[in-house]
Amino acid sequence: MNHFFLAAGTLWQRELVRFYRDRSRVIGALVPPLVFWFLIGSGLGSSFKATGSPGDMNYLQYFFPGTIVLIVLFTAIFSTISIIEDRHEGFLQSVLVAPISRASLVTGKLLGGSTLAFLQGLVFLLIAPGIGLTLPLPELSYVLMILFLIAFGLTGLGFCIAWSLDSTQGFHAIMNLFLIPMWMLSGALFPVNGAPAWLRLLVHLNPLTYGIAALQQSFLIHGLPPLYLGPSPLLCATVITLFGLLTFGISLFTASRSKSS
Repeated sequence: MNHFFLAAGTLWQRELVRFYRDRSRVIGALVPPLVFWFLIGSGLGSSFKATGSPGDMNYLQYFFPGTIVLIVLFTAIFSTISIIEDRHEGFLQSVLVAPISRASLVTGKLLGGSTLAFLQGLVFLLIAPGIGLTLPLPELSYVLMILFLIAFGLTGLGFCIAWSLDSTQGFHAIMNLFLIPMWMLSGALFPVNGAPAWLRLLVHLNPLTYGIAALQQSFLIHGLPPLYLGPSPLLCATVITLFGLLTFGISLFTASRSKSS
């Protein structure tokens, strides 16, 4: 058991050190979503109005929770791409032949990427008071828990994809084709209730929807009418937790059944 925690902890620490030593990855994960949030939010701010909401609620505020998740998503992509790089550099092969379990490898990688994504999202979270969003102190722990669970689930999903690929270009292509639409169909860009029936079905089947809904409820519960509040906080936490456990299980299965040569 000590060997498990030592190996997982070492890989977790390596992920953090490696990521923050590469400033381009830090900037690439944080700045584009921030620019996207400001430009889109400013452009649509005057035309956005949620039915029944206070007149002073603007699109920058509505779009804020979705931008946090977008930052988490970008960081998860940049962190899990290290699996492909480690394979090319020979580090992954060294870890695979070491006397440690695949479970410790998966746990260390996922916890490292999740911590990075969580910290990046936390940095953006600090500007919430500057745009008029207040978070009651009792709900802060809930928001932090949801944010980490989202980070863990997305990192696990990135791990599953990266493990079976050998090209960083192919990895980016698949992630952009899969994860970006997943984020867009989560209620981050528009209220779900105003979408067509077929689109609402896709949104409700998307596990990321429940993470977005949890953050929106925590930040905007006083600004959104009951129609827009969506699923209960308990349901949101349950779905996001199951999503994280599912991606962890698939990651463990994928790493255990192949040699990643």
